Amino acid sequence: MPDFLVVGAAKSGTTAIHHYLGQHPQIFLPAQKETNFFAFVGEEVRFEGPGDEEMARVTITDFEEYGSLFAGASEDQVSGEVSPWYMYFERSAANINTLIPGVRLIFVLRNPVERAFSSYLHVVRHGREKLGFREGILAEEERISRGWEPIWHYLSAGKYAEQMEPFLKLFGREQVFIRLYDDLRNDPEEFLSDLYGFLGVDRGFRADLSLRPNVTGVPRNRVVGHLLFRPNPFKEIARKMIPQGVRYPISQELGRRMVVKPSLDPSLRRELVAYYKPEILSLQELIGRDLSHWFEA
Repeated sequence: MPDFLVVGAAKSGTTAIHHYLGQHPQIFLPAQKETNFFAFVGEEVRFEGPGDEEMARVTITDFEEYGSLFAGASEDQVSGEVSPWYMYFERSAANINTLIPGVRLIFVLRNPVERAFSSYLHVVRHGREKLGFREGILAEEERISRGWEPIWHYLSAGKYAEQMEPFLKLFGREQVFIRLYDDLRNDPEEFLSDLYGFLGVDRGFRADLSLRPNVTGVPRNRVVGHLLFRPNPFKEIARKMIPQGVRYPISQELGRRMVVKPSLDPSLRRELVAYYKPEILSLQELIGRDLSHWFEA
């Protein structure tokens, strides 16, 4: 069982954190990010939205299969995994507490307005979202009721205070590391040094920060976007023939070059800031951080 979990929030730099932590010689991470194990342990996983079968396919629900992911960790390494949807599912906290009560938990929180827009751009990038952002927000409740996976829950996934409460009730503050996406973006070296200290590994290690994984945006070209971001035979061939350590940085760099990030409509941004204001105020009190910059519209 892992020593630590990055539990959320989704679209808050967790792919980059997985990439950076994986470079540290005293940290062991399984190759697979987002096992979703503690959210669905022992359950049958099924979602009904377009392209949702991929999340169901990669989710691990079997205890033995999950444990085998960490078999490669050496005695002088701490092991962990990154599954940012744990935070969104309340049952994750209870499942984690039952199986690994002494685990260390890592939360990275992003301005919920920016997080929602990034989630929307993610499914646009993969050719799954056909609606505009406002229309997608209006369709959210229906999509949730129809069993679409959490990536479509643009607004609901940003209600951090209520999502964190079950974790904070079950785990002592000494087991919890809480930072903002702003911290990672503004000073990644300090962010990682603090995180290494929390995990009890050498905090002087310097990760290669030149690659910023999982940049979100809209493909500049539909055909190239389909080849890079959607399941297709060419991707399967590359996955089998090119080692992951070579394939990953190439794919991420191509992805960065082939997407452009559109701007969020200012009027919609103001509406969303107003929508999230009570939630942000609650979160500000809960974590003891000044979040007033999140109110900027």
